[in-house]
Amino acid sequence: MRSVLLGAGSYLPKRVLTNAELAQRVDTSDEWIVERTGIRERRIAASDEKTSDLACTAALNAMKAAEREAKDIDLIIVATTTPDLTFPATAARVQAALGINQGAAFDLQAVCSGFIFALATADNFLVRGQAKTALVIGAETFSRLLDWEDRGTCILFGDGAGAVVLEAQEDARERGVISTFLRTDGRMHDLLYVDGGVSETGTIGKVRMVGNAVFRQAVEHISAAMLEACARADVSIDTVDWFVPHQANQRILDGVARRLGIDVDKVVSTVGVHGNTSAASVPLALDTAIRDGRIKAGDLVLMEALGGGLTWGAALVRM
Repeated sequence: MRSVLLGAGSYLPKRVLTNAELAQRVDTSDEWIVERTGIRERRIAASDEKTSDLACTAALNAMKAAEREAKDIDLIIVATTTPDLTFPATAARVQAALGINQGAAFDLQAVCSGFIFALATADNFLVRGQAKTALVIGAETFSRLLDWEDRGTCILFGDGAGAVVLEAQEDARERGVISTFLRTDGRMHDLLYVDGGVSETGTIGKVRMVGNAVFRQAVEHISAAMLEACARADVSIDTVDWFVPHQANQRILDGVARRLGIDVDKVVSTVGVHGNTSAASVPLALDTAIRDGRIKAGDLVLMEALGGGLTWGAALVRM
C-alpha cells in the first residue's frame, strides 16, 4: 500500500508587497533584502481573506489536478500557524466549504515544517487503511503575525496556500510516499517563536527570531533530515531528480545544496516571488514545478523544511 500523490494546487493572494514598498516602512532596501534572502516580493492576504479561504482555493486546484471530487475525500489535514479561529479547526471550515460530508478533518501545527508533518501524518492514515483519499494543505496568513517595525522578520514572510491530494493504492508501481523523517527539539523554541498565545498572554503576539542561529540550525538539520529520508528508503541522494525545500531564504537553500553537493539546477526555488509562507511554501514550490513541467510523473522528489519548535523533517516521494 502506497500513498500516491495524484495532484497539487496552490493559491497566492493578489496583493503584492515589494521590497521597495517595505523600504518606505523600515530601514532597508531592495538590494539589502535580495542579497541576504533572495526575496523580491511577497503576497499579502486581503483584509477579508481568511486562512481557510486561501486553503479552499488551493485545495480545489489540487482536486482538479487529481481529478477527484468532494465525495472522494475522507481526510483533510490543514497545516497552519494562523488558523481562522482558536477553534474549531480551520480544516473543519475547509471541509464544510468544499462540501465534503464524510471523513475526518483537523489542523496540525509545526510552523514552517507543517506541510511535511501533515504529509507524513496523512501517509500513516492511508497506508493503515484508515482513509482512502486525503487533502493535505499548508495555508497561512502569516502577515498578521508580523511586527512591521522589525526588519529582521517583516521582510521574510508572506501569505499563501498549497495543497496535494494523496490516495491509497495497492498496486502503485513504486509511486507515492516512500519515506518520511520528522524531528522536534523543544530546547530551541526561543530561536523562532511568537510572543503571544491564548494561555500565556491572551494575545496573538508577533514573530520573534534569532536569525543567525536559525540559519545555522536550518542548514545542519535540513541536510541531516534529507539524508535520513533517503537512508530509510535505501536511496542515494544522487538519484533524486528534484529537491523541493521550504522556501525560507535563498541562502539556506544554497547552503544545504553546497553541504550535500547537490546541483543547484535540481533545487526548486520560488522564495523570490512569495517569500517565506511557512507551512504553505513547500506545496507552493511543488505545484509551481509541476505546472511548469520540471517535475514529471516518475520523478523522485525530496521535500524538506525546518520551522519553529524547532521542528524539521523530509519526505521522499515518487511522482
